[in-house]
Amino acid sequence: MQRTSFNAKEETQRTPRRIRLGVTMGDPGGIGPEIILKAFQASDLYVECDPVVIGYERVMEHYRNLLNVPMRLNVIETPSEYVRQREIMNIIEPQAESLAGVAVVPGETNVHYGQIVFHCIEHAVRLAMQRKIDAICTAPISKETLHQAGYLYPGHTEILATLSRVKRYAMMMEGGGLRVVLATIHIPLREVALRIQRAKILALIQLTAKFMRYFDVPHPRIGVAALNPHAGEKGLFGKEDAQEIHPAVVSAQKKGITVSGPYPADTLFYQMLQGKFDVLIAMYHDQALIPVKTLDFSRGVNITMGLPFIRTSVDHGTAFDIAGRGVADPTSLVEAMKTAIRLARTKQKVDTSNG
Repeated sequence: MQRTSFNAKEETQRTPRRIRLGVTMGDPGGIGPEIILKAFQASDLYVECDPVVIGYERVMEHYRNLLNVPMRLNVIETPSEYVRQREIMNIIEPQAESLAGVAVVPGETNVHYGQIVFHCIEHAVRLAMQRKIDAICTAPISKETLHQAGYLYPGHTEILATLSRVKRYAMMMEGGGLRVVLATIHIPLREVALRIQRAKILALIQLTAKFMRYFDVPHPRIGVAALNPHAGEKGLFGKEDAQEIHPAVVSAQKKGITVSGPYPADTLFYQMLQGKFDVLIAMYHDQALIPVKTLDFSRGVNITMGLPFIRTSVDHGTAFDIAGRGVADPTSLVEAMKTAIRLARTKQKVDTSNG
């Protein structure tokens, strides 16, 4: 397929401009296509950006007809061909041959869907690295489906990091008045303590401080959660807080970062809600996600720090049990798209000011 050439210098000279947002389709058997169709009907979306689906017309057409969504699909090869009309969904297909002979069945998982999922993510990253889109927002995928196709990644975040060739990255969750960065993500709880090392925590604090520029918070107040109850109680409940986390916090303070901790996790989130912190660092998956999802289950947003581009996602999974029934809630995707637009717009300003 012939691709339009791209001149990054010419594009930079035109900034600021409308944000070009790539939305990956997600798993064909999940609720991704449905919530995308619903999100694209949001009244203010097209005012904010030029959204394009990185996916397949046949999949989106199947769900459009199944759910009776009044939207015309327009397949383009590059974002430069974008048609800006509210009732039109622009779609970029990564590899048309991927769908040859493959039926679209809501709730199903198979090797073909895993290939489709990976091709969509891969092409979205390619467009972002070429600066043809400003940000990526991802619909939910199934790790089982990916693994069936031979892509043995723990999740979305690790795929994006590998494809964009970055080694220092992290997951942030935003919702319910909280922003929480995860020191560890998809690993068994019994392995978490082994991963809590002062060098890694220091690097995460530095990455968090740098990324907060895109929230227009250049000097964030960072609170660090303890791993153990009562921050270890001077070693009685574990030594990681005193021997690994606290030294990392002290090192970051010496580098001029406004950070403190480790604090007992049972009080830290409340302190952020009271305005003491701009962002928190949690030690493991559920320590971070339980408060966010409890406070605002439907509006949580997953953000990946450290990539060369902005990436956001929903805070839920594929929901195979309700796929194709028309009842999936697009709220998290709408929030993720709005967050991507907001961060990408600030990133434009930061990158431009830095030359």
